[in-house]
Amino acid sequence: MKPGLSLRVSQHLTLTPQLQQSIRLLQLSTLELSQEVEQMLDENPFLEIAEERAEREDFGLDQADVAVSENDRDAEFAPNLVADYAISTGVGDQNNDEVTPLSGDAGPSWEGDGTTETAPDDGEWGGDAKAHANNLGDDEDKDATELARTTESLQVHLHRQALSLRSSPEDAAALRFLIESLNDDGYLEDPLEDLARSLNPADEEQLDELMHHFTVALGLLHSLEPVGVGARNLGECLCLQISEHLRHASQDDTEMLQVALAICRQPMELLARRDIKRLVQLGVGSDALVREAIALIGRLEPKPGRRFIDVERNIVVPDVLVVQVGPTRPGQQPKFQVRLNPDVMPRLRVHDIYANVLRNHRGGKDSGSHAMLQQRLQEARWFIKNIQQRFDTILRVSTAIVERQKSFFIHGELAMRPLVLREIADELGLHESTISRVTTAKYMATPFGTFELKYFFGSGLGTESGGNASSTAVRALIKQFIASESPKKPLSDNQISDMLKEQGIECARRTVAKYREGLKIAPASLRKAL
Repeated sequence: MKPGLSLRVSQHLTLTPQLQQSIRLLQLSTLELSQEVEQMLDENPFLEIAEERAEREDFGLDQADVAVSENDRDAEFAPNLVADYAISTGVGDQNNDEVTPLSGDAGPSWEGDGTTETAPDDGEWGGDAKAHANNLGDDEDKDATELARTTESLQVHLHRQALSLRSSPEDAAALRFLIESLNDDGYLEDPLEDLARSLNPADEEQLDELMHHFTVALGLLHSLEPVGVGARNLGECLCLQISEHLRHASQDDTEMLQVALAICRQPMELLARRDIKRLVQLGVGSDALVREAIALIGRLEPKPGRRFIDVERNIVVPDVLVVQVGPTRPGQQPKFQVRLNPDVMPRLRVHDIYANVLRNHRGGKDSGSHAMLQQRLQEARWFIKNIQQRFDTILRVSTAIVERQKSFFIHGELAMRPLVLREIADELGLHESTISRVTTAKYMATPFGTFELKYFFGSGLGTESGGNASSTAVRALIKQFIASESPKKPLSDNQISDMLKEQGIECARRTVAKYREGLKIAPASLRKAL
């Protein structure tokens, strides 16, 4: 084989680190972006938050030597006049503990002139002063919002009730063990025998003794509030609640409650399907009593521990704000302005001091360290530029969406037009994958609520006129039809399909069923009122 040299021309795509970071930042949500910014601030010393200094107010140090006007002098003596009035009328002696509108605590709040030069020591402004008593004790400092979010857990609620029960120490310990074994819905998922064996009994006799204490504790647990807690399944949970109703029921309701108790002891599939005919055949009760009992069961709580779950509320912060601007004349289309939400935009900048020091020591002895720091400085600049480019792309895509879906912002979701990613990509000269990244986990605040950007995209269904109707608008029509239906005669999927055809929209029954399930609406058989 003879060696030789040859030239070859080829094209290939190389993703630079800057481009890779730009793509990654574009697909991050607002929360993920804030976490990325926090991590970058910790790792890169050349990156800092651009804190905006407040402007100096007119009453700052520059106005210290200005003569006081007559109106300001009157305002200065106003608190003394109010205090004299309170003393003369005896208002201050009536309730010294409460802060009244005439008390001195309602005076102006001094917040300085917006700069930090006027007070070198924060202690001069009373920074060590304690707040008014708030029944939290001297050792606890809690925020009001934290107290508002604090909810009592199911276990704490049950342990507090268990303190009032008269039981042996062994049964009380077993009850505490069962309470801690409940899931978030208030159910006891593990069998009693498995819970007893988890304590590693020495022999079968000790296991039997543990089973006895657990059985007694289970009865005590079922007597606690909320009713139904400690049930092993849905049927037992409903039976416990119906039994509680039976204890306080009148003679007229006893028969119906007995029928409801018998229904809950049957397979739950019959109750889920509302198979009244089958339940009557099983001898549960008459047709009228079964219907009345099913209506009662529908009002019971299937998850007793639901109200004790401390659900963390994920507040959706919109990335884009859409507001109507300008006066609207009769017959004139309103105009909408699209702008970025300033609360989600990180204010970053390059640290000037560090950058200047690095610039002035280019010819240092340690060239390796200098090159590494120069690279970190370049990374900080890239990061700032990529974040700016991210928000610019989001704004461009959002503006294009608002232009295409202007009817939605005027009339609502019934006026939504069919829209696909390719249309926005062709209009802005971007790739379709870029539009997909922009519209994922990004939200827009509109006059009709806050929606994900993907919400404004949807396929089209054919109409009799030859046009297309958005799938979002079709879902809104289906929801509207079902909301106005008769509870005794709910609309079937076939009837909804026919109603859509009357509106000129070709929508098959299977498509209606898919949209209905996507809206989490039950079928007609389960929506029917008994």
